[in-house]
Amino acid sequence: MSIKGWRGRLLVVDLSQRLFKTVELSSRLLKAYIGGRGLGVKIVYDHTPRRVDAYHPDVPLIFAVGPLTATPFYSTARFCVISKSPLTGTLFDSSCGGELGLELKKAGFDALMVKGSSKSLVSLVIDDEDFLIKDAEGLRGYTTKATREALRKDYGEEFKVACIGPAGENMVRMASINSDEGHVAGRGGLGAVMGAKGLKALVVRGSKPLEVADEKGIRELNRLVLKRIKSNPITGKALPGLGTLFLLQVVNEHGMLPSRNFKNTSFDEAYKISAELFKAKLFKRRKGCFNCPIACKRVVNLKGEEHPQPEFETTWALGALCEVASPEALVELNSLCNDLGIDTISMGSTLACAMELSEEGLLDTRVTWGDVEAMKELIADTAHRRGLGRTLAEGSKKMAERLSRPELSMSVKGLELPAYDPRGAYGQALAYATSNRGGCHLRAYMISTELLGVPILLDRLNPIGKAELVAYYENFLAAIDSLIVCKFLSLELDDNIFASALRMATGGLFTRAELIKAGERIWNLERLFNLEEGFTSSHDTLPERILSSPGAPPLQAMLEKYYEVRGWNRAGKPIEAKLEELGLPGERITM
Repeated sequence: MSIKGWRGRLLVVDLSQRLFKTVELSSRLLKAYIGGRGLGVKIVYDHTPRRVDAYHPDVPLIFAVGPLTATPFYSTARFCVISKSPLTGTLFDSSCGGELGLELKKAGFDALMVKGSSKSLVSLVIDDEDFLIKDAEGLRGYTTKATREALRKDYGEEFKVACIGPAGENMVRMASINSDEGHVAGRGGLGAVMGAKGLKALVVRGSKPLEVADEKGIRELNRLVLKRIKSNPITGKALPGLGTLFLLQVVNEHGMLPSRNFKNTSFDEAYKISAELFKAKLFKRRKGCFNCPIACKRVVNLKGEEHPQPEFETTWALGALCEVASPEALVELNSLCNDLGIDTISMGSTLACAMELSEEGLLDTRVTWGDVEAMKELIADTAHRRGLGRTLAEGSKKMAERLSRPELSMSVKGLELPAYDPRGAYGQALAYATSNRGGCHLRAYMISTELLGVPILLDRLNPIGKAELVAYYENFLAAIDSLIVCKFLSLELDDNIFASALRMATGGLFTRAELIKAGERIWNLERLFNLEEGFTSSHDTLPERILSSPGAPPLQAMLEKYYEVRGWNRAGKPIEAKLEELGLPGERITM
């Protein structure tokens, strides 16, 4: 490789044939797609048969890192998981913290591609150039925590683990992948794809040093980055002081915290599960990811045991949305979901949907608002596909459709919406509707400018200019997910800083415009995949409950402008000139 920072290698593992292969990645490909999400999207696009179930053995599962992984640059200890989602049917990526990504990069790879499926449960062990497929039937039924402990006991603490729990084994469509303590690739059910492949865990250790083009430059850039992060009230004060949960009271006060399955836009008892209450009652210590100056994670003490403090989205989904107002209960619900390997957002939203269906007499099992003990039982039943849990395991969309009330699933493209009510922020509403992976706040985090005032505060109920901003943020954050850098840095740092870091790592001449162009290329390739899977502009929408509400966002007008900004036709398809500009779909990656 003439360019530094990358490894230039993809490890391909065929679980059906029990074969390993190393594939060289060209510098042209890496420049075009950067790494992480972008590289994974390209591999999945090139090597996934269309119109097949996400559990099909030929659907690849990718673990990918970026060119900034294992460099000195701050907040880059992350990895991406990319595949086709069993929950949405869209091309899907999910980002995760922890140190497994560092180890994969140190082992000498930019990505791992898992294809085929094993007839028995296995673990995949990567120790630099030594690759093993090990029997894991003895771990069947283990929680994610028990799995990590068992594998570290077998291999040593220096090995890092990504694994699934019972939900992944049972192919629950909202199953997560957990890595290290409190780090989760949660959304989209990619843990179920692992389960379909018979892959219980990925165990990785690496020891190879990484050469970057300008290490001194990166360290000097870090000094500037640190000053800016510390001076920002969100990255320097709120996140380190209270964690992501600082958002709960802010969002609620603006009438944007949905409760009772989005029937209401605020939660009267939000103060009882606020960051301040958690800090006063349960807080034990702060925790941060490797080489992160923000350290937003928090550990709480409950009944003499340490647990991760629930993040904002979790506290909302299992709390406000289901009318649960107990910090202690939320700690238990969060830990239960983490141990069983279930996405807390989709689980909470599916429970809320079930509560409304039950309220209308459409479920045989009675599920009432705020019933914590029933929620615990249903979460466990979902993970094991027992009783009503068999229905919940399919997600809220399939459950509501089965009972002829599809409008009660608060989802976009099958992915349950997160905590920011789109009736209170029109840019975020458009971001939900256009998201390639479904209802997601992290494809374009318009809350930063519509609510938090970063970098400036915009009128959240004014649609003018939102199409342009949403498209820009979608491109920008696609690049961020490909570097891979924690999105919290983007609350202070602009595209010029990230382009500078990329230049210093790789030696390539990346301008800020080229960085954003790569993000646009990734976004459009994701769109092409979804179109080929049968998605149309009709799927760029919001739940009926949102669109029929007083003060609903003017979605159709914003969509028309968005398609124009994107260089797509009125049907939401990229026009030929746009594809040529971006070089799409591009040369196929050969294996």
